[in-house]
Amino acid sequence: MFNILHVAAHSIFIITLALLLSLLFNGLERKLIARMQARIGPPIIQPFLDIKKLFIKENIVPANSIKWLFNAMPLVALASALLLFLYMPFAGMPPLLQAHGDLILVLYLFIIPPLALAIGAFASASPYASIGAQREIVLMMSYEFVLSVVVIAFAWLLSFSHAGAYAFSFDTLTAYPIWNLVDGIGKLGVALLLVSALAVFPAKVAKLPADISEAKTEIAEGVLVEYSGRNLALLLMAQAVQALAFASLIVALFFPWNISAFLALPSIFALIADFIFFLVKTFAIMFASLILVSAATARLKVDQAARIYIYYVFLLALFGLAFIGLDRLLVM
Repeated sequence: MFNILHVAAHSIFIITLALLLSLLFNGLERKLIARMQARIGPPIIQPFLDIKKLFIKENIVPANSIKWLFNAMPLVALASALLLFLYMPFAGMPPLLQAHGDLILVLYLFIIPPLALAIGAFASASPYASIGAQREIVLMMSYEFVLSVVVIAFAWLLSFSHAGAYAFSFDTLTAYPIWNLVDGIGKLGVALLLVSALAVFPAKVAKLPADISEAKTEIAEGVLVEYSGRNLALLLMAQAVQALAFASLIVALFFPWNISAFLALPSIFALIADFIFFLVKTFAIMFASLILVSAATARLKVDQAARIYIYYVFLLALFGLAFIGLDRLLVM
């Protein structure tokens, strides 16, 4: 019973922290993009103000919609996005439920929020939302190929280098950073995998140049057009949480080090240092792949985005996998 209560309390703490950090990072993102575009921009706490306002507004459900499905999908999207933080390293801490999930489960959970958003859009019976949902599905099918190659590369390399270790475990990924398992051309392969993952980031969280499913000036918010009030607040939180979760996944895969491993600090100071170091790494990932790109690029067409991910980014990831394989052959 004590163990159950401990896990429950720890889960609530992690989920609350993840939600607060997600909205804070979203506010920083909006502020920095505005500054880069010579605008003042909203205050950093604007996402918190938006969520508060939406929760007190009326929740309108379209008359011709499938009401239970339309109302359920925002909850599914947010719950699945928050659940990610229980299965992967977060804030310098090991996964809380690491004994019950691995990298494969995390990738499946990442599919749920955009899929729930598309299902909710289809259920709204709006033509604009349906167009946005179709675009979301096309985009998902495009970038999931890239993520599968990245995961295969990690699992193959870890299985080859440490045959006794479970390759999909985050404990293994943390204990054996991928940069330490390769030399020469293998490091170039890992770098290409990192670039591929960063390229997927905007599409994964519907940011420019891949916010095609919303496209405010084309289809009037697309998948979000019929959502309002509480439901819209839940979806906006889900998008912010998913952005932090994907940045945390990239950190866990490519930069799993904790700074306390290099500093002789007492336990409490080690936790604080690792937490701050995690925030720095996560924000650096978001700055490089979301903020800079969103501030400097225009929206792609859905066929352009699909072509880029299926052909070029997928090919880049395959080259990364090939270079890692060549590095293993040279070592042998």
